[in-house]
Amino acid sequence: MLTRTKLTDANVKCLKPPVSGNVVTWDTVVIGLGARVTAAGHRALVLNYRTRAGLQRRYTIGSFPDWSVVGAREEARRLKRLIDAGGDPLAGIEAKRGAPTVEDLIERFIAEHLPRKRSKTQRDYRRMLELHIRPALGREKVAAITWSNIDALHRKITKAGSPVAANRVMTVVGKMFALAVRWHMRPDNPAKGIELNVEHKRRRYPTPDELRRLTIALDQHPDQQAADIFRLCLYTGCRSGEAMAARFDAIDLDSGVWTKPGSTTKQQTTHSAPLSAPARELLGVLRRRTNSEWVFPSAASATGYRVSIRKNWRAICKAAGIIGLRAHDLRHGFASQLVSTGASLPLIGALLGHSNPTTTSRYAHLFDDPQREAVERVGKLLTGGGRR
Repeated sequence: MLTRTKLTDANVKCLKPPVSGNVVTWDTVVIGLGARVTAAGHRALVLNYRTRAGLQRRYTIGSFPDWSVVGAREEARRLKRLIDAGGDPLAGIEAKRGAPTVEDLIERFIAEHLPRKRSKTQRDYRRMLELHIRPALGREKVAAITWSNIDALHRKITKAGSPVAANRVMTVVGKMFALAVRWHMRPDNPAKGIELNVEHKRRRYPTPDELRRLTIALDQHPDQQAADIFRLCLYTGCRSGEAMAARFDAIDLDSGVWTKPGSTTKQQTTHSAPLSAPARELLGVLRRRTNSEWVFPSAASATGYRVSIRKNWRAICKAAGIIGLRAHDLRHGFASQLVSTGASLPLIGALLGHSNPTTTSRYAHLFDDPQREAVERVGKLLTGGGRR
């Protein structure tokens, strides 16, 4: 039988817990309001109601004595007015409980967006997702993330001594929430307006002496496949990711042309590059060594080709006594050698596969010495070899 009484704070406090489960004592003042007590002695004020669709619902107003009976009656009356107007107080709560979390967004981002990216980009994005984004935001609801949450993540990574990495994480977060808007998970992108850290473009190139020591270290490195990847980068100016994903069917050794598919280039466009004699010789040797479709095959990789050379580069630089040189700087070194031979910026951009002239302009300062030499030669000619 239903137990009904005029609820007061005093009699709710005195309700006896049941042996198991819970029992509700119903109020005689506001129909549907009740005091629930569990076997553990926890007390709460609840409201039973029926929606216009005929669904029977029980809504927990709050714990007792945090909520008094008087306060619960007022809240129950407010809720009943909402219900009479066609509302459903529990529906909003259930919707929030079922709302997608950032964890859900990350999984969809990985499944639907990452496959469109280059393999190296996929690896970089996954690393940032697992190292920074998932631990910081994963449990939160997508709709609950604010600009402050994103800014706090950026500042945390920056304070840890990785300002550039913090900016790269913001790139991933920004794209992820832009897709969340497109996927109707939220109406706006909370990553908009984050002030990124100032980045200074690197101007690090291997010096002639470093190149000499690097050549010796490459010859002595125990993993010659990794050494050959670096040699190909050095001979062609390609990115390490392009080298590792190279296929023999994209390389014509007779004509000396490497046609890189858009799936492996940063610009995602096909790029044809001429191969120098050392590059052709290296690729010819590699071709004779294997029957694989890949220039640098790997049975340990799901892709079928080599995907990691970071440890090798550190070991090679250590052996060569070189500090502060990245594998990507071999590409810059290739560009600097082109400058020394008199190549123009447009030609350098074409050989490196730049789609934007602004990207190539970073090498403009390398022309300072050739330009000065040219000016001096003209000056000598105009002054008769220095005679007044």
